[in-house]
Amino acid sequence: MARDFVYSFRRLFDAATASPGGWIFRGKVLEDKAGIISDTCFVAANDSTLRIHIKAPFIPFLSLLTMPYTYVVPHEAVERYGKDFREHPVGTGPFRFKVWDEGNVLLYHRNPDYWRKDQQGRQLPYLDAVAISFIADRKTEFLTFLQGKLDFLSGIREGSRDLILNPDGSVRADFQGRFNLQKAPYLNTEYLGFQLDSTKLTGEQARQGRALRDARVRQALSFAINRPDLLAYVLNHVGRPGTSGFVPAALPSFSAAKVPGYTFQSQRARALLAAAGYGPRRPLQLRLSTVAERKAVAEYLQKNWADVGVQVQIDINQSAAQQELVDNGRTAFFTKSWLGDYPDAENYLALFYSPNFSPAGPDKTHYKSVEYDQLYQQAIREQDAAKRTALYQAMDRLVVRDQPVISLYYDEIIRLTQRNVRGLTPNPMNQLLLERVRK
Repeated sequence: MARDFVYSFRRLFDAATASPGGWIFRGKVLEDKAGIISDTCFVAANDSTLRIHIKAPFIPFLSLLTMPYTYVVPHEAVERYGKDFREHPVGTGPFRFKVWDEGNVLLYHRNPDYWRKDQQGRQLPYLDAVAISFIADRKTEFLTFLQGKLDFLSGIREGSRDLILNPDGSVRADFQGRFNLQKAPYLNTEYLGFQLDSTKLTGEQARQGRALRDARVRQALSFAINRPDLLAYVLNHVGRPGTSGFVPAALPSFSAAKVPGYTFQSQRARALLAAAGYGPRRPLQLRLSTVAERKAVAEYLQKNWADVGVQVQIDINQSAAQQELVDNGRTAFFTKSWLGDYPDAENYLALFYSPNFSPAGPDKTHYKSVEYDQLYQQAIREQDAAKRTALYQAMDRLVVRDQPVISLYYDEIIRLTQRNVRGLTPNPMNQLLLERVRK
């Protein structure tokens, strides 16, 4: 029913819900000067017609509506269960919620009323039930999979990567034929960020920030990185070198030819550092903030930079502390990743649109460019797909030129399945689509 859509969308702005998802509509739908969402921005014209009133054209808007934040929930179920609704989910998917033993297992049964059928007219899904296990330790998870107690595993973490894969990315000989491995482009860019706003930087971070606000220094750090070797020796070729812009290879607007990035050129890195006033007599000293799971990558980068005379100390933080430092502009140099919320390049390029300064928005670096902002505003209103792609690429070229971030690599999905599992295919969002899976 259309009124369920209205209820679900407005629920994102209800203080009692405390949803973090209101950002997908804010600034786009009708609202007053204080930013309060209008009562008329979501309208159920009748049972089957929903109208959304937006302030101005925003071409990726339909992509926003594919996000989990906009999944529709029935108001009667929310009102009945209240704060316990999370334990009594109601939807229209291929499976029905059955049991949730939090931290251990989540069990779904086949939905006999699911609306979709296959090409032969058989009702989907094929599976009778799905059990999702929660195993905190990655090595234990992999061993459980090898024992045949799990049918599917998503992702290979650092602890298991060398165990499963050769340096060239192929499956090690002792595991060949034991399971299926799927590899596909992922909507995730791993990057290094620079805080270009000195407001919240103090002490040593402020000194470091002054050095990093020189674009030549940022460019030098990028030229000093041997990305292909990073993928080969640290990541077992899981990913693609970030030698183009910030938009990942999984999106249509990606073009290494039209958005050329940085390749490994150590001599050029040294020349840029010298032009910025750094060299043997005045070495550049930096601190890189990161988290434990990126330690191996950070140590590899540390060696690359040492080869061009840059001394980098690595600071390992807990994930929550790292997020707080980055969001609030209190670290000058940091590791980060951006996993796409929806499959449109705008979602990546919004990180450099100046009205999106963090902590309220995704512009973690506080990059600001009048030229960039104008291109962004033009792109989100451009209805011609080819012209919009050209605008996206022009924006990405500015990111490459100004280097508020260094693109390290474009991630890839790794999925492991038992050999009797069929129909489970990867997608760039790494969504778990089970309606056509057989076992």
